[in-house]
Amino acid sequence: MAQSLNKVVSFDNEPLILVDENNAVLGYDAKAACHQGQGQLHRAFSIFVFNRHNELLIQQRSASKPLWPLFLSNSCCSHPRKGESDLESARRRLREELSITAEPKFLYRFRYHATYGNIGSEHELCSVYVTRSDDHIEVNESEVADWCYMAPDTLDMELAVNPERYTPWLKLEWPTLRKAFWPQIEAL
Repeated sequence: MAQSLNKVVSFDNEPLILVDENNAVLGYDAKAACHQGQGQLHRAFSIFVFNRHNELLIQQRSASKPLWPLFLSNSCCSHPRKGESDLESARRRLREELSITAEPKFLYRFRYHATYGNIGSEHELCSVYVTRSDDHIEVNESEVADWCYMAPDTLDMELAVNPERYTPWLKLEWPTLRKAFWPQIEAL
């Protein structure tokens, strides 16, 4: 698996799934086009990976990311591709970005829109997953600049004190996980 750690796994022309607010498929468009201007609503997913100590794996996004480069974010996030389910893509992306083999558990789905200056936007119907793994982490440097494990209380404090360092979707998802799903996460 080590040979894939710096392999490019995300492409501007990969076909993303365009949806309406009810998750009905409307068509497909290239990833780059989906993120231009105000963006097109498309499927996405976010995964929160916890270790046996209940610490969250936080990643710093690669400097090569066009949107929110070098921002801190949840463990893994991306988009299902045409012909791929959210869960299939979540499993694939955990392997591609972090060398983790785990079974993500779906928690909820929400819609959000966030603009990154005049560069582009995320306009996503995002499925949120959690999993537990103590696999050895080997990051794909084309996707991840750095990573660490962070205690939940530390992340709570960080988001209150330094919110500008974190991606907009993490700032939306984390409070929901803490308020609505924390017993399920602790039971993983």
